[in-house]
Amino acid sequence: MNRVLVLYHSNSGNTKRMAEFVAEGAQQISETEVRLRSIDEATADDVVWCDGIAVGTPTNMGLLSWPMKKFWDETMLNQWMKVDGKIGCAFSSSGGYGGGSEMACQSILTLLINFGFLVFGVTDYVSKLTTLHYGAISVREPRDDETADACRKLGKRLAEWTAVSVHGRRDEHPLAKNDERLPPG
Repeated sequence: MNRVLVLYHSNSGNTKRMAEFVAEGAQQISETEVRLRSIDEATADDVVWCDGIAVGTPTNMGLLSWPMKKFWDETMLNQWMKVDGKIGCAFSSSGGYGGGSEMACQSILTLLINFGFLVFGVTDYVSKLTTLHYGAISVREPRDDETADACRKLGKRLAEWTAVSVHGRRDEHPLAKNDERLPPG
């Protein structure tokens, strides 16, 4: 069974809504169990349990929020080396354009790399102007279809990569689904 954790911190509910869309995307891949947890309810065991994690936070001065950083600094401190090799990705909401959401995603990815997570970006476009190179982003509440689709795509890609990399399910490889040649295996 593929196990995906969507871990988020949300002040206004915007990042929580993004997390729900990410979870919906992950559930599109068969044999995937998804846990949706705010940092207020999450435990270190949730992170150890998962094969892959999507971490979401409000953008705080171009970085992840302090409560999310605190979760990793304190709650996860004794889990060092227990999560090495898991797969991770990021998402963030901000108060406005130019608010630093992509930088916040990069700060999440840096944190995950330091814990040994394998991180990824998504190369395909969700719409003409929406990419997920560093993760899914939203300005305030994710109201439009493009933002919701971006979050779903991120969750789906996370579940695809964990299915392929952890469980050997090459049929879930993104290239296989597009009828393209799979990379040598």
